[in-house]
Amino acid sequence: MKLSHIFSLACAGSMAAATHDLSAQGYPVKPVRIVTAEPGGGNEFAARLIAQGLTASLGQQVIVESRGGGNGAISIQTVSKAAPDGYTLLVFSSALWVLPLMKDVPWEPLRDFAPVTLAATAPNVLVVHPSLPVKSVRDLVALARRNPGKLDYATGTAGAAAHLSAELFKSMAGLNIVRIPYKGTGPGLNALMSGEVHMSFPAAGAVMLHVNAGRLRALAVTSARPTALAPDLPTMASAGFAGYEAVSIYGLFAPAKTPAPIIARLNQETVRVLGNATTKERFFRAGVETLGSSPEEATAIMKLDMNRWAKVIKDAGIREE
Repeated sequence: MKLSHIFSLACAGSMAAATHDLSAQGYPVKPVRIVTAEPGGGNEFAARLIAQGLTASLGQQVIVESRGGGNGAISIQTVSKAAPDGYTLLVFSSALWVLPLMKDVPWEPLRDFAPVTLAATAPNVLVVHPSLPVKSVRDLVALARRNPGKLDYATGTAGAAAHLSAELFKSMAGLNIVRIPYKGTGPGLNALMSGEVHMSFPAAGAVMLHVNAGRLRALAVTSARPTALAPDLPTMASAGFAGYEAVSIYGLFAPAKTPAPIIARLNQETVRVLGNATTKERFFRAGVETLGSSPEEATAIMKLDMNRWAKVIKDAGIREE
């Protein structure tokens, strides 16, 4: 089953989850803590929007605690060791289950965490410098094949979404293009706009302003289906690479062994928050689309995503830097 198909089931199933008769008697009776990565990133943004909604619906203060260091690993470890009582939760991207594919970490995603719901997804966009003589993905592939090893792409952190999107493209197209690492998305975009590199796969929320201003040329989105975040762009799959899909996924997680009624209550309330029009719009303005899934659907997507990226990471020899 494809990731995009499970996403569709998740969106459909969220309504059933929201109307199911759930009970977690007495929960919560004190403030709930959502732990996430350092301030300023997508993890913290998602955590704060979810926390605001849950504070109102749970009737208790939901506090966001940002923990920097180790690309968010400290926040993941904190929750993996927390008491499974529903009072310490984690909001984190798909790096939760991708990082263990690139390095030794002290947690196991499917063993140490109980998914509550997948909250949102963010596609990347294949962009090139306007001086590059290509107007489509097919043009780019043809140019790269005529010039093996001469085209390059900007990325930030090794193994992050932009890097994996590029490596999947390289693998499926059989291309020899060179990775040029930068210290984050911003420096990489600046290098691309100055013509220092040829292409990149930044997040839609980070790049569409530059595309609309003519500073970069966008060729395709990395989601399996067209997205309202970039409505005029084809998908990589429709551009000739059937099965291509590379998105960042954000989710809410509890420690393993958290009682099922508490997971169900959190799922019910979080799915309701994600379906709120104001919340959806705030996510959308940041280049992110809300989801909402059952815990079972979240687990299925995690497994599928891990299997897919394990091969890409192994074949490309990616290790976290």
